[in-house]
Amino acid sequence: MASSILKSMATVSGFTMVSRVLGFARQMLLAGVIGASGNPVADAFWAAFRLPNMFRRLLAEGAFQAAFVPLFQGQQVEEDLTAAREFAEDILAWLVFILTGLTALVMIFAPAFVTLIATGFRDDPERFGLATLYTRIMFPYLACMSLVGLYGGMLNALHRFAAAAAAPLLLNVCLIGGVLLFAHEEAPVIGYAAAWSVMAGGVAQLLALLIAARRSKLLLRLRLPRFSPAARRMVVLGTPGFIGAGALQVNSIVGTNIASRQDGAVSWLIYADQLYQLPLAIIGIALGVVLMPAISRAVKSGDETGARRTLNRGVETALLFALPAAAALIAMPGFLCSALFQDMATDATRLVGAGESRFNDTDVAMTGSALFIYGFGLPAFVMQKVLAAAFFAREDTRTPMTFALVAIAINAAISIALFPVIGFLSVPVGTVSAAWTEVSLLAGRLSRRGVLRPGSQAAGRILRMGTLAAMMGAGLVLAIRNQDAVLPYLFGESWIFLLLLTALAAASYLALAVLSGAAPLRNLKPARAV
Repeated sequence: MASSILKSMATVSGFTMVSRVLGFARQMLLAGVIGASGNPVADAFWAAFRLPNMFRRLLAEGAFQAAFVPLFQGQQVEEDLTAAREFAEDILAWLVFILTGLTALVMIFAPAFVTLIATGFRDDPERFGLATLYTRIMFPYLACMSLVGLYGGMLNALHRFAAAAAAPLLLNVCLIGGVLLFAHEEAPVIGYAAAWSVMAGGVAQLLALLIAARRSKLLLRLRLPRFSPAARRMVVLGTPGFIGAGALQVNSIVGTNIASRQDGAVSWLIYADQLYQLPLAIIGIALGVVLMPAISRAVKSGDETGARRTLNRGVETALLFALPAAAALIAMPGFLCSALFQDMATDATRLVGAGESRFNDTDVAMTGSALFIYGFGLPAFVMQKVLAAAFFAREDTRTPMTFALVAIAINAAISIALFPVIGFLSVPVGTVSAAWTEVSLLAGRLSRRGVLRPGSQAAGRILRMGTLAAMMGAGLVLAIRNQDAVLPYLFGESWIFLLLLTALAAASYLALAVLSGAAPLRNLKPARAV
């Protein structure tokens, strides 16, 4: 059947973009009403949210689908859709069984889990108590997202990407609604409302996927768990795949634990994470979701040439967008944080009667410093999603797992070693170093297997992309230095200037990329499905 990688990516990226825009609205409201440094509610909420949110990213965006989608497609191709559904029902039974037990454990032993995530909170009874309360409220969100991951994987395997991509919108809608209702209250009340809003968002996403599955005749029956051959194969593939695709999330937990030893650092990292996660989700996660079923179908059909062509085009597409995004984060980290979390947040909090933003100048400086470092790692974060898809599509989850373990070790060693020297900034330094190590290992292995062969023409295009991205970054720096000449014409609002500047920079980069041949038009045309 005829399809386009870019068209499918656009579907996922479009919904992801809307979700992330709402995510910014959510973050701005929270930054405005609870701030970061000096407020234990902020650190406690974000630390507690780390664990269920990590599993959301693993189960709904990565590791679970990395193991599930190829097997589901294999059952469909080798037998039929009925067999694929029976396999999915076996996995559903085990998910319900395991998640019920895990959720009960976390609810009972929440203090131990908070200690695992944020050891530094043990010395602060208020932060520790709040984080424990928020963890108990939010952790059942994991069960909802696990089932969202299952149904989303089935729909993605059948190239129906819209429902799973749109579901995260509901989390942000619920969080924004909860914060707006209680924005005029004290910070502890807002944190409590936000925690319950996360849980409501999980339920809403699950209901949305159930409706989509019913329309596609994929609604599953609940049965007792059984170890069918396909389920055993899922365990074999899923265990290393979970570790391999989840390296970045495991590193986030390591980072949160280390940052918990410095007041405000957990919140600073979360806000920086939110900013770099936008291009990562739109580019890397979207491409990974689209590429894996395409490559998997090609491999199972014996079309290795098509699978290789799909991967190579995916790499070029990823870098086409990741390089300028990285340049923007490096060029204007402090301005981004100030415009969004101070100026724009102040406008938002005034609308709901909450006064000035509580995100102060220290928060801007610290969050901007972390974001600057993360900018250097963005291409690696994106490429990890793309390259891992080539392994998962071939049911090879052990190789990414091995490289991920190396990356986790590097991240932990650097973060711990540098913390006494540069404080919480050791966390982004460790994360970026680990990401580039993992990508280098993944690319090297794929190259030796003859799967990743971009060729000299592709290398030339990538070099031109990098040059144009650097030029764009230099232009952004120059524009920000002269913003005072423009702001009076924009009502003095820096966030309006940011929006206009970002749109102009993106349009200029893409136009020059096409004109210079860095992004040839023929690569933007539909390609044969593989």
